[in-house]
Amino acid sequence: QVQLVESGGGLVQAGDSLRLSCVFSGRTFSNYQMAWFRQAPGKEREFAALISRTGVNTYYVESVKGRFTISRDNAKNTLYLQMNTLKPEDTGVYYCAARDVTTWSTAESDYDNWGQGTQVTVSD
Repeated sequence: QVQLVESGGGLVQAGDSLRLSCVFSGRTFSNYQMAWFRQAPGKEREFAALISRTGVNTYYVESVKGRFTISRDNAKNTLYLQMNTLKPEDTGVYYCAARDVTTWSTAESDYDNWGQGTQVTVSD
């Protein structure tokens, strides 16, 4: 059974940076495509970033391109999200998610495994 534990969230000011981490356990991490989703207050959870099993390929929602970087360390079973130039609209709960197939998907319903989330709050 896959377990995902996020950390690294917090309260920051606009323009600051944060790095989120997600520790994976229970299965072979390198077999899983990984993603970050986020949920702003009062809104649906949305896709943010995606990374292939090897880490070679990544994909981002347009609103975070050039500011966020998704990466992974398969030796440490850990997924990361480096968030730079944060904006108030980036505020929300950030979740990591995993799926053990190779096809790309940004759909929440295609991910079987979820962490509990970490809160990111960006003030003006």
